[in-house]
Amino acid sequence: MRFPKISFWFVFFLVLLGSCKDKKQKTITSESVKEKQISPSNKSSFQFNEENAYQHIQKQVDFGPRIPGTTAHKECADFLFSELQKYADEMYAQETIVYNKAYGEMPCYNIIGSFKPEMEARFLLCAHWDTRPIADEDGSFKPFDGADDGASGVAVLLEMARLIDSFSLPFGVDIIFFDVEDAGSHNGDASDTWCLGSQYWSKNPHTPNYIARKGILLDMVGSRNALFAYEGFSASYANDLLLDVWRTGQYLGYGNYFINLRSNPVTDDHVYVFNERGIPIIDIINYNPTTKRGFGSHWHTQNDKMSVIDKQTLKAVGETVWQYLVKQKF
Repeated sequence: MRFPKISFWFVFFLVLLGSCKDKKQKTITSESVKEKQISPSNKSSFQFNEENAYQHIQKQVDFGPRIPGTTAHKECADFLFSELQKYADEMYAQETIVYNKAYGEMPCYNIIGSFKPEMEARFLLCAHWDTRPIADEDGSFKPFDGADDGASGVAVLLEMARLIDSFSLPFGVDIIFFDVEDAGSHNGDASDTWCLGSQYWSKNPHTPNYIARKGILLDMVGSRNALFAYEGFSASYANDLLLDVWRTGQYLGYGNYFINLRSNPVTDDHVYVFNERGIPIIDIINYNPTTKRGFGSHWHTQNDKMSVIDKQTLKAVGETVWQYLVKQKF
């Protein structure tokens, strides 16, 4: 595996600083998921607030396209660090330089918030926050907002951070916003040109010998009429986790989002997290069997803007992941 040129990183406050999806997907009918009785937590301050998540998307979009090396990219990094810092017990900022054949050297900022960092049992939540430099799927080859592809997963996790801070989970949680996920190439065997931030973190975790019991990656989780299928690598890496999360979503009434179908593997951040760190992790990612590459029709186009975002989709994903976390005992 070719790994990009790296300059060393380091942590601490005042340091503030590609989707990995070239393979086509196809539908494979899977066995039905049996309903599991889950009692939602009381609906007070512990309820996922989709309005908060929506506003977090809007804030990121307001900076402009978060293309590595731009002013918008740096300003958004500062915002994400300061916003996550409101809730996390400990913060880390990995600053490095990664190399991409198409764009050369690119600054990379992985932003990490740890909750209960002293606890050995840990759960990893992650999403990427950068936007692809160009909209190449619609032929415009111009920057685009990346409201869904990038901002939506981050927004759900920022709202999750508020909940985790308010609710005493019996394990530690790490939230990571990976950078430079979306600058990869579609030409030939170029899978390792994607997910450069997670490739770096997976080889250089924020704490030595980092491990988590389980992990969930969110990617494109905010668009209207989104579908979430059993992504192929997820089914291989952590099938029990995958099925439990889908059961949770279906029990909560979100079976129209969490569907009993399997899609082809997608090269996304979870691939490197699993391969390098051995963490069982799944990817909740929008699936559309009618498009060329199996993603939403707005993917890597000028249409990936606030108008595609639906608060009900944010609620479905956010409530599902939150209720799954609340029920974990490990």
